[in-house]
Amino acid sequence: MEFLRNALTHSSVKTENHPSNERLEFLGDSVLGHVIAEYIYHLLPDYDEGEMTKVKSVVVSTQGLGDVAHRLKLDRALVVGRGISMRGTIPQSLMANTFEAVVAAIYLDRGFESARLFILDQLGPAIEDCLQDRHAKNYKSILQQIAQRDLNTTPVYKVLKEAGPDHRKDFEVVAVVGGYEFEAAWGPTKKEAEQRAARAAVLALTQRLHLRGGAGASE
Repeated sequence: MEFLRNALTHSSVKTENHPSNERLEFLGDSVLGHVIAEYIYHLLPDYDEGEMTKVKSVVVSTQGLGDVAHRLKLDRALVVGRGISMRGTIPQSLMANTFEAVVAAIYLDRGFESARLFILDQLGPAIEDCLQDRHAKNYKSILQQIAQRDLNTTPVYKVLKEAGPDHRKDFEVVAVVGGYEFEAAWGPTKKEAEQRAARAAVLALTQRLHLRGGAGASE
């Protein structure tokens, strides 16, 4: 509780008994960077260093972290001085710093695994959006690499349904990995449907692996 109170205390109102979140922000920044870097490393085995850096920079940007902090309503809980509160809206930079401080508070109070799950729960959608919007990657290739690396198997794809006239058919396809069928997806071609099904499998499979500790986490 003490860590969380410090995380939500801005330097403008700190006292000797209630320090600000600046030190927690420093620690949280490192924990956050480690978690996201490791997650991206395992999620995107065919990305080079530059591509991974681009994804990470978008996800942990001031704007991105500030948006998450606002979604969590941390702006309502952050204690700030009158000068800041008079502005009406707390700057994104302060909200991003607050999110990092909260990450550190969770890390110190509950340990690394709790902090990791919190970070991925809050920033996972941002990673998905970044991949979808900025990087039209080959999800079939990504899924194959993850399946072979972590499960020693190769994905297969099954067409479940076809709909529409012959000149404009839609296809429903499911990705199967190790006998397990992931969420099915529709597409205007078999190739597109397979890519969408592979994407669903990559996201679900990676989340499952990281909830178990992540591929390579115990090595």
